[in-house]
Amino acid sequence: MDWTDPGKMPLKRGCLVVLLVLSWVSSLRAQDENRVMFSLGTFQNVSVPVNGTVHAVVSRIPADVSFLTLQFHTHHRNVTLSYTPIPLYGSSVTAADAGLLSTLTLSQTTVSWFLKTPDGSSAAGVGVILPYTSADPVPGACNQEFPLEIDPNIYLQYNLFETTITFAPANIGYGRGESPPACDVDTDSSTRWRLVYELYQYFLPEGDLSEQSLISSLERAANVQNMQDNGRKVVSLSSHDRTQFSFSSLPGQGVIFSVIVRDPVLNTSASYIPVHTYACSFNSTLDGCSDLGRVSSKVFFTVMGLAGLFVCFVGHRFFKCELFCMGFCFMAFIFFVLITTTTTLEYDIRLALTALMGVVGGVAMVMSWWRFGSVMACVLVVGLILGFLISSIAFFTPLGDIPIFHNDVVFWVVFACIMVFVPLFFIRWPREGNIITCGVVGGYAVVLAVNAYTYTSLSYITLDVLKRLLNHNFSRAFISVPLQDIDFIMITVWVVLGVSGIVMQLYREKSRPFFPPSPYVMWKQERERRKTNVLDPSHHKPSLSARILGRIRQLTQRTEPAGETTPLLF
Repeated sequence: MDWTDPGKMPLKRGCLVVLLVLSWVSSLRAQDENRVMFSLGTFQNVSVPVNGTVHAVVSRIPADVSFLTLQFHTHHRNVTLSYTPIPLYGSSVTAADAGLLSTLTLSQTTVSWFLKTPDGSSAAGVGVILPYTSADPVPGACNQEFPLEIDPNIYLQYNLFETTITFAPANIGYGRGESPPACDVDTDSSTRWRLVYELYQYFLPEGDLSEQSLISSLERAANVQNMQDNGRKVVSLSSHDRTQFSFSSLPGQGVIFSVIVRDPVLNTSASYIPVHTYACSFNSTLDGCSDLGRVSSKVFFTVMGLAGLFVCFVGHRFFKCELFCMGFCFMAFIFFVLITTTTTLEYDIRLALTALMGVVGGVAMVMSWWRFGSVMACVLVVGLILGFLISSIAFFTPLGDIPIFHNDVVFWVVFACIMVFVPLFFIRWPREGNIITCGVVGGYAVVLAVNAYTYTSLSYITLDVLKRLLNHNFSRAFISVPLQDIDFIMITVWVVLGVSGIVMQLYREKSRPFFPPSPYVMWKQERERRKTNVLDPSHHKPSLSARILGRIRQLTQRTEPAGETTPLLF
């Protein structure tokens, strides 16, 4: 067909019009299929299709609402939330916990946003739109660091040691159509400097990495009232404080962080977009969330737990075995810190070398007691181990989050004082102190063995101290951890093991000598006794060297024949 024929030009234009109309209709149909209508304050499940964009819409907004926040959460997949169909820098945010804030005009009753994945894959999550009035503070409205003009998001980063959150300062509220108050012109009580920020934590069930658990927990932490009722307030700060905080990383433990900004003059508040982390990666094939328990760690701590159970009940009775175990722990801890700070070896290699040096330390401690017989020196080393554990327990409590202990000098001075004070008790009551150490330290070794197979927060009693030794920035981190059902069970197990082991050993050893004598010292005393006691038959025996030489002569010299002998006649 010849489209250049003038008589057929109207037909050509008609076909083009039909094609454009069909394209427009299909586009509208696609938008309708991917449109999600939200209700204010109600959670909505949303699925993002492959290479698709979801159009999130909320309508019938009340006139007293001045601004809205849309927050969208996925389990671990990043999503892009934007004001426009095509995400642009400064008008979109990409994260697993993404949020946008929209201010409203005078007559506006409908707001829409757009949601897609950065790589075009599918994703599923949950979203909610929260309304705020002109009296409520505006989260992130004084942002000068992040791309969004008003950024209500909390930015989270984590590593093995610490999890850091950062957020932009807020501004005081303002009505529809009004200009926002200046952020940094004045600092009096009529400006944003009167605002107060509160940091909250909400811990997910221990060991539960499921998406269902996360979604149900986010519903308990999405707005101000729910977070106050269910979360744990960590710290409160003024507008003059830094908006960056660090927390101890808890790999495998889900945590939701939220910031609530308050206006003390108007008694109003607003919530930033909550953010969650498991301090591990769901996309990594190495050290991912599904592979937190290394085989090497399980073997190491299983053996350590069995040794701890032995020491807990019969450690004092088998004194040499106890010294070996305590020397192993003492040397292994010191060597692991040294090798981690000075080398970049893989974890499994470091753990193997640590175990090897622990054996060397245990043998050295046993041999020092065997050779020199100084029980008090060995018991003081045992007391230092108990002092280290008691000091770690003290700072595992809320005492460790007191701001003064974020100073390294203050922390280590107090820690060392507690650690050194405990062995002083052993000078007066060495046997009782040694038995108490067997019960407490042996019971905790069993707790660490259980932690190798199922998560328990009690492992962070010593792990937080180890992190502080290995990471100089860890001192600024908040070290609070949740105590849930498994933790209370393990505390009970620890107490039962410790008390029963201490009582059993005290009862068994009450009629025995305080400590077994050194074999080498006993041998020296026996040798001296033989030299001075002429009535002892062993006194007349040749020395060991003389007996050996005599035996050699008998084997090397030939005996001459005696020949015929005649008895003497008298």
